[in-house]
Amino acid sequence: MKRFATANWQGTGKEGTGKTATQSGALNDTPYSFKTRFEEGNPGTNPEELIAAAHASCFTMKLSFVLNEAGFTAANIDTKCTVTFENGAVTESHLDVQAAVPGIGQAAFEAAVKDAEANCPISKVLNTKITSAAVLA
Repeated sequence: MKRFATANWQGTGKEGTGKTATQSGALNDTPYSFKTRFEEGNPGTNPEELIAAAHASCFTMKLSFVLNEAGFTAANIDTKCTVTFENGAVTESHLDVQAAVPGIGQAAFEAAVKDAEANCPISKVLNTKITSAAVLA
């Protein structure tokens, strides 16, 4: 399986603008710029936000598989991923997960979270510190 996305940039790094699109069409000429990356309140996306979306969605799906392998089915899993960008590098990706999983205990849930954190494909590709906090609802 191969997936792709495209990006176009016009102008200088600070004043220019870009657009990005994904193969699926979920993103289609979505704007990004210096302002969407480094200033709040500007419409568009940025690379760190896209990494956070990829990590949150991949981790959540992997957690579902890990729970299934342990004999549990989640009624709901909500994950927020916060990517930290400092000194020109992504330095951390933190996953806050809250889930309703009938019949599971806290220790088993936390073990499943750690398994998914370490083994989702996006975690494996990130060269940064990855942490998580788990709440069983």
